Amino acid sequence: MEFTKMGQVESRFADLIWDNEPLTSKELVELCNRELQWKKSTTYTVLKKLCEKGLFQNDGGTVTSLVSREEYHAGQGVQMVEEAFNGSLPSFVAAFMNRQKISAEEIERIQKLIDSYKEEE
Repeated sequence: MEFTKMGQVESRFADLIWDNEPLTSKELVELCNRELQWKKSTTYTVLKKLCEKGLFQNDGGTVTSLVSREEYHAGQGVQMVEEAFNGSLPSFVAAFMNRQKISAEEIERIQKLIDSYKEEE
């Protein structure tokens, strides 16, 4: 599933939903007023937009996610590798490692991940 990238404001809004779901639309309006200083109309406009993108739903006044935070970010990562590295994960890893040092602990965790996928085959 392909997800449209969210802007910074939409991401903050989405995090509020993910951190507090399920919540009523009234609770969401109050939360957005407190955390983002938004008016009711702004909250409903952004909610509608993210519902149309397939990320959330407002069913009978209860707001829940259709896609978890982890699923969304994983999808964004896959899209980025597809777009920037022609789908080549090794090219992405090489580019990342040329710019960012990774610790022995991170290398070990990555190796365990790779090994676990090998075992599944």
